[in-house]
Order: sequence, then structure tokens, then C-alpha cells
Amino acid sequence: MRRLPLYAFFTANAISFIGNNLTMIAVPWFVLETTASASKTGLVGFFTALPAILAAFFGGALVDRFGFKRMSIFSDLASGLTVALIPLLYLAGRLQFWHLLVLVFLSALLDAPGNTARSALLPDIARGAQVGLEKSNAADQTIQRAATLVGPAMAGLLIAWVGTSNVLWLDAASFAISAGLFALAVPSGGRRPAPEARYFDQLKAGLRFVRGDRLILTIVLMVAITNFLDSPIFAVILPVYVRQMYGDPSRLGLMISVFGAGAMLGALSYGAIGARLPRRLIYLVSFVLVSLPLWVLAFMPPYPVALGVLFFTGLVAGPINPVLMTVGQERVPSELRGRVFGTMTAVAYVVIPLGMVLAGLAVERLSVTVTLLIIAASYLLVTAAQFLNPALHEMDAQRLSHLPDRAGG
Repeated sequence: MRRLPLYAFFTANAISFIGNNLTMIAVPWFVLETTASASKTGLVGFFTALPAILAAFFGGALVDRFGFKRMSIFSDLASGLTVALIPLLYLAGRLQFWHLLVLVFLSALLDAPGNTARSALLPDIARGAQVGLEKSNAADQTIQRAATLVGPAMAGLLIAWVGTSNVLWLDAASFAISAGLFALAVPSGGRRPAPEARYFDQLKAGLRFVRGDRLILTIVLMVAITNFLDSPIFAVILPVYVRQMYGDPSRLGLMISVFGAGAMLGALSYGAIGARLPRRLIYLVSFVLVSLPLWVLAFMPPYPVALGVLFFTGLVAGPINPVLMTVGQERVPSELRGRVFGTMTAVAYVVIPLGMVLAGLAVERLSVTVTLLIIAASYLLVTAAQFLNPALHEMDAQRLSHLPDRAGG
């Protein structure tokens, strides 16, 4: 019974993540169906990523102020409403491209604080269930990766069966179910700052913590650069490639699902043995290996080869997020988690919108092959250089199974 809240937490996340993966396939495919434009697909990616940055930074203090559980429920309900408006307007014959941009902007804006709140809440839920952080984060990432396995393949089949816009109804429903599970079975957790604390003072406390912790700052900057390089692959480049080569959304869904299968296996493996492995080495080797399959994809291999490459990419990427989340949860005190995690997310995501737009333009003006080669070379250079960064040695300086209860700021 003491693990029931943890199981409810994971179940709610699984439902929400599957719904998000349905949208990840349905929205770009909808844009390509209606406009046949890679640049407009990249523009939708821009309007999806930009609000996530703003909401992560400015919403972090709200997460701490209003509580992790309350913000999770509010974000689910509000974001689900905006998603539901897309098919509603489409069925009414009123959906224009600018409407779509506004709705994906609002959906991401409202969803981001909920994601921050859940990341901040997990250490308290894990402590109550008497489960270590390494295993809890690995389990959470395994669920996310499993959603990437199931959601895209399901989306491809559903698009072919019921139509692109109708798939979005399922995503809206997933938000409502997730909010209900949180409301009924997940405790609040976490300490909130004093009510008299001013909002902008809370924001500055989060910034000071990130700036003053060299390991956290190093991780955030590295993730920001790699996000800029790889975030357009699934959102812009692969949809264009699959549409040009196959014209079949189920193949796009299967490609992303295979990546999810590899990532799920990688996260599961880390959960089983990660507590005994050197974090820095796993982190750096995983990042370097992620760049290698991009060279193969750049030359448009046969479809089975592309599937194998994506599976390998997911497999080596699987341990990265559990390592990052565990390190962050160990180093950030409970009362600062919302602000610090929000700041970390905002910095890590800040260049994603630009990456989306530039990738769309590069695909149109150069080609998918040239764009992938540029990304692969840049990614390898950036990640391999981090072996020389001394700050990353702090990853292994403190190995804890639960978050230390210490003050900070």
C-alpha cells in the first residue's frame, strides 16, 4: 500500500505520455497533409517549443508556490482543453493555420509547469515508497520510453484509420484521465516557500542556484546544445523524409516506436545496474554513441536498416535522462525544486525553437541528407569534447539513494 502513490504517479504519466506521442505524430502530419510545407512544419515545432521555455522558467516559481500536485492537475486539465480545440475547430471547418499555431503554443505553455511539478514531486513519492532515486527515475524514464514505443505506432495506425484530427481527441482524453489519477491517489509532497516570498525573488533564487552549481550549469548547457541539434529530427526531418519516401504515416510511427523500444530497454538496463556504474562515464559514452547512427540515417538507408539504427540510438540514449534527473534531485533541496528544475528546463530548451525553424529551412534549401550530416558532425564534436570537462567528475562524488534534506539557494 505504501507504494500505491508511486504506482499511481507512474500510471498517470504513462497515459499522459502516450497521448503526447499521439500528438507528436498527428500534428506535423496534419500540417504536411494540409500545406505540404517542411518550413511550416518547422514553424509549428517553433510554436510548440517556445512556450515550453517560457512556462518552464516563469512557471517554476508557481510550481513551488502552489504545490507540485495542484500544478500537475491544473496543467493537465488546461492543456487537454487546448488540444481538444484543434479537432473541434477542424470539424467545424474553422481551423486555419494561425489557429493551429496559437493552440499548440497554448498547449505547450500550459503543459510545461505540470512536467516541472512532476519532476519535483517524484523524489518525495519515491521516498514514501522507500524506493531509491536511481530506480525511480529509471522507472519513470522507462515509462516515457515505453510511451514512445506504443504511442507513435498507435498514432500511425489511427491516422490511417480514423484521420489525423480525430487522433487529437485521444490526447485530450489522456490529459483528463491523468489529472483524475493524480487527484485521487497521489499525495502533495514537497515543501513550499513562505507565502510572503515575492514571485520574482523566487525566480532569482532558482537562477542563483543554477549559476552557482557548476555541475548543474555544465549539464544544462550541454543539454541545450544537443537539444538544438537533435530536437528537429523527429519533429521535422523524419516526417519530411517518410512523406517523401513512403507517403505512409504508419512507417513514421513505427520508426519512432522502434526508437522508443531501444530507449525503454536502455532505461530498464540502467535501472537494474545503474546504481553500481560510474555516472560520468555512462553519461558521456551514451551521448557520444547517440551521434553515430545519424551518419547512417543521413544516407537514406533501406527501411529495415533505418529501423535498426533508430533502435540502437534509443538503446544508448536510454540511460541519459535517469542519470540527469537523479543528479539534479540529489543536489536541489525540496523547497527550490520547482524553480531550479524550471530554470534548468528553460535553459536546456531555449534554442530548440531556433533549431526547429533552421532544420525546416535546411531541409527545403539543402536536403535531408545534408541536414543530417551537419547535425551528426556537430553533435559528435560537442559531446566528445565533454570528456575534457572537469565539472562532470562531480557526478560520482555523492551517490545517494534518496534526496538529502539540506538548505540551499
